[in-house]
Amino acid sequence: MDVRTLDGHGGTQVELDLCTPCRAFWFDKYENLRLSPGATLTLFTVIGDAPARQSPLAEHLHCPRCQSRLRATHDVQRATRFRYWRCERGHGRFITFFDFLREKDFIRPLSTAQIAELRQQVRNVNCSNCGGAIDLAHGSTCPHCGSPLSMLDMQHAAHVVETLRAAAAPKPLDPSLPMDLLRARQEAESAFARASDSRALATETWWRDASSAGLVEAALGVVARWVKS
Repeated sequence: MDVRTLDGHGGTQVELDLCTPCRAFWFDKYENLRLSPGATLTLFTVIGDAPARQSPLAEHLHCPRCQSRLRATHDVQRATRFRYWRCERGHGRFITFFDFLREKDFIRPLSTAQIAELRQQVRNVNCSNCGGAIDLAHGSTCPHCGSPLSMLDMQHAAHVVETLRAAAAPKPLDPSLPMDLLRARQEAESAFARASDSRALATETWWRDASSAGLVEAALGVVARWVKS
């Protein structure tokens, strides 16, 4: 795994372990709670910029600290189910980008109308959870991992980006910050409205990204570009 040094609370630093081929993070115990708002924004860009999964996850995963076998754990955040693998010796947990976003309540299943529109545009899409191919002619659930077709909640993402940017701003606050945030929110709402509009979704670029990488990944590309702007 690659190591990324990110800002933590109180001027500390957090060394985050990232596995790009698996599209997953390793969080040491309490590490995810120590991330600063700016570091969380960085994670958005990391996920958005990462290539599609190159290989499926290994059948058995092991703790990078003690090499003991990780235990698959199912959890619920609000009404959203997600999964991760934890070290039973308390060293930390391994979580995919997809489940990390589910834990943060950024992922929602597609509606019946959205699935019907998707079928009109593409024949196959890759599962954003495991990377497996989903033949839309035969269903809307991944035959490999059982995950339903899902989409990033763009309005929620826009709100979180704005909130994190405000929290990451240097203190004391610049008097012009409220107007800047208002302008940023308007830009975000405009950008995400275009990305969410059915006419925008039908564009060649969007459908190419959705078909080759996955629906969540296509939306994350929009989020990553917004965070960098």
